[in-house]
Amino acid sequence: MKFRYTAAQLDGKIIEGELDAQGTADALQFLAGKGLRPISLEQQKGKFGGKKFFGETVTVADKVFLTRYLSLMLKSGTDLFSAINILINDFDKAALKALLVEIRTNLEKGNPFYSTFANYPRYFSPVFINLIKAGEASGSLSEVLDDLSVSLDQQQELRNKVRAALIYPVILLVLSFLMLLFLVTFAIPKIANVFLGSGFTPPIFSRIVFAVAFFLNAYAVIIFPLIAGGAFGIWYFIARTNAGKDALYFVGTHAPVVNKVMDKLALQRMTSTLSELLKAGLPIIDSLEITADAVGSEKFRLSLQNISREGISKGLTLGEAFRKEAAFPQVVTNLIAISEKAGHTEEILKTLSTFYRSEVDSSIKILVAFIEPILLLAIGVMIGTIALAVIVPIYQLVGTV
Repeated sequence: MKFRYTAAQLDGKIIEGELDAQGTADALQFLAGKGLRPISLEQQKGKFGGKKFFGETVTVADKVFLTRYLSLMLKSGTDLFSAINILINDFDKAALKALLVEIRTNLEKGNPFYSTFANYPRYFSPVFINLIKAGEASGSLSEVLDDLSVSLDQQQELRNKVRAALIYPVILLVLSFLMLLFLVTFAIPKIANVFLGSGFTPPIFSRIVFAVAFFLNAYAVIIFPLIAGGAFGIWYFIARTNAGKDALYFVGTHAPVVNKVMDKLALQRMTSTLSELLKAGLPIIDSLEITADAVGSEKFRLSLQNISREGISKGLTLGEAFRKEAAFPQVVTNLIAISEKAGHTEEILKTLSTFYRSEVDSSIKILVAFIEPILLLAIGVMIGTIALAVIVPIYQLVGTV
């Protein structure tokens, strides 16, 4: 941790400065050892601080660029400190430049490379940090950085595929809702006034639709902001709160078709993460615990923790521990057991990761094909209801003439 202090020297002179310590007690002990009397001591968040600079932040693309170019420079024989200096001079993005400056400062103080990333868990996952730590300790940092860049690139590509596949149904739903809202609020009241002004009494079905239209038209100034605020509130609840994320996860794990996609996404993340951690040289128990936290599925998280704590820790092999967990598909448990005996666990896990990446791609297409007809049917029902509310009175009116 980084602390900023104000302290008095023995001669009474007030000085300020910064120091690195494990905690407040260590910081106070350090100041006492220097003969300083602390006046104030506060923990700092670092120069980067995880803040945005003019709307900028560290994105996945930034992390891919950083890991890839650091790997290339280390492979070419450039030392880490010089590589950081080169990137500082080349980067224009304020957030990333500030992060690199902090990395350089920590390296100058003798701190390990991974320690700066550990200060910002919002941007760098435990998997990222532990892979850097393992690569630094084993002397294979360039290879780990190269693998990280590939992995991050693949993860981003997978996210983009999911978003691209779902964007059409979302746009279709939003535009259809806005169109229906416009028709009911502004068009239908005018048509209804024609019927009511002629003295003709429409059927009860039409009168209900007209009543809703008149209500929306009369209170549009209130209702439209409420709809916009409600939509923003739902988005904020789902995207920004733990309760919202838990609710979305619950719906996803119980919805047909969607739950299969989520399982395959979790299996892809699990096999990819575990493969990278084992390849970097982390102990199997540590690798399983880190993967459990990164997998993004409660049932797989609990199963991986059981494998680590109730299986490997008690002397079972990896294959035996996996076979005791029913959450995993049989193909995964069998291949892990076979690969463990052959000594190629990391390679098989990587193969499984590639397999599940293609499975997710196919499942997303199936999901979209499943969602689109439902949306079109719902939209058709709503439009048909509005159309019948107008057409039926017209036929009745014509029939009475």
